[in-house]
Amino acid sequence: MDFEIIDEVNSYLVRIFNEIMQIEEESLKSSEFKDITIKEMHTIEAIGLVDNPTSSQVANKLGITVGTLSVSIQNLVKKDYVERVQSAEDRRIVRLKLTKKGKLLYRLHHKFHTDMVEKTLTDLEIDEAQALIKGLRNLNQFLDEIKGKLN
Repeated sequence: MDFEIIDEVNSYLVRIFNEIMQIEEESLKSSEFKDITIKEMHTIEAIGLVDNPTSSQVANKLGITVGTLSVSIQNLVKKDYVERVQSAEDRRIVRLKLTKKGKLLYRLHHKFHTDMVEKTLTDLEIDEAQALIKGLRNLNQFLDEIKGKLN
């Protein structure tokens, strides 16, 4: 593989990652959601992706322990973004649910991601979009392998 291409792709990946994090952080600080951290935002996102998930499901999605998640959930409950709901079928099971405030934040965050992906795909032919997906899948697989070695 051409080293210039590798350097250019690496440069874009690093810059894009940093800019997404910075934009998300500044957007939260300048909005009505000033009381939320980026980690809490991603916890809200993980809860919103599944209908009433358990803590184990959310922790698994985020790649963290249930203990680490429970601290974040406590804060989000206090801030009125998340509520704990006991399962009607099995009272031992507690599910997580976004409150009205949590759902609003989830939708705004989801819209940012949707807009970002749509802009990324603008003017790409279907074969170019498929090549992008293949490259992202390869990157995701590489990161999964690294995480597996770290655990």
